[in-house]
Amino acid sequence: MFTISSAYRHVLVDEQRKPRTWRQKTEDFRSPPRQKGAPAGMQDSASDNKMAKQEQNYKYQDEHKENDDTSEKTSPNKNLKSPQKGSKRLKTVPFKVTLLDSSDFESEIEKHSKGQTLVDMVCEHLNLLEKDYYGLTFADSDTQKNWLDPSKEIKKQMRHSLWHFAFAVKFYPPDPSQLTEDITRYYLCLQLRDDILSGRLPCSFVTHALLGSYTVQAELGDYDQEDHGSDYVSDFRLAPNQTRELEERVMELHRNYRGMTPAEAELNFLENAKKLSMYGVDLHHAKDSEGIEIMLGVCANGLLIYRDRLRINRFAWPKILKISYKRSNFYIKIRPGEVRTDVGDYHHQFASFFPQHFHQITIVWHLFF
Repeated sequence: MFTISSAYRHVLVDEQRKPRTWRQKTEDFRSPPRQKGAPAGMQDSASDNKMAKQEQNYKYQDEHKENDDTSEKTSPNKNLKSPQKGSKRLKTVPFKVTLLDSSDFESEIEKHSKGQTLVDMVCEHLNLLEKDYYGLTFADSDTQKNWLDPSKEIKKQMRHSLWHFAFAVKFYPPDPSQLTEDITRYYLCLQLRDDILSGRLPCSFVTHALLGSYTVQAELGDYDQEDHGSDYVSDFRLAPNQTRELEERVMELHRNYRGMTPAEAELNFLENAKKLSMYGVDLHHAKDSEGIEIMLGVCANGLLIYRDRLRINRFAWPKILKISYKRSNFYIKIRPGEVRTDVGDYHHQFASFFPQHFHQITIVWHLFF
């Protein structure tokens, strides 16, 4: 019986406790157990050959992995797209808007934008906050003036024409003094001046002189003989058929406005202009049930009927029950009075040149007022 000395036993225990290296573990894993009955030399030789092949495979895999890492660092990924190629560029359309001072505002807008987006762009350009009273007009293939619908895409409304618009007052306020911003009243004054010059807002000689004097005061300020001279009103266009007599009357009134600010002059202009019978009336050609040519007008007060430039009837918005059209006929359904309980309905039929167009206008005005 053999015994192991205490010193050798400690050495053996230390060898067992000593951690094995990675290479030793790998060699143990790669070395297969010897088969029974096989010579020791043949088993060692086969084991050595197998280990050599495995080491060669590991070396090849390591080199291949290094090459892959290098290629990933040097070559860009084909699946990754550059930001410029990946992001689609929005298509824009150029537009031009003629403003109330006869200047043009030109820019570009996204092709699928709605009308409200363009209205907001123009109002922002003009620093206009009270924009509900204004809109954009355009002429279609029939040279018919149309209002740009803010709730629809622009391209669906401008199919056969360039994107050229005119900025204008759409809803004339019944009481301009209720407007908050001075710039809102200023653009309303510009619109009314254009209405007067075009004849859409007829005036008498006295009214032309009064409104013209307020226009001169707003533009030039107080009268100064050294700066203005004796013939300074001729540079202004104040009436369709402007005469020397009218200009002299305007200068006479203007000299009395010393100390009046431009904002006050514009407010006085509006207070007198709103009293005119055709203030803010949008007229359209039509015929009555007997075939007589008339004019249908819409304004803040309701639906108006004119014959020979004289108003012959008026239907207030609260009294109108229904507005409709069929083919070339335009219909309004009204109630005869508000006192009776058994209210009957009256139908008025008009032959309008553009019934659908006029129907849309009356609906919008009815909703606004």
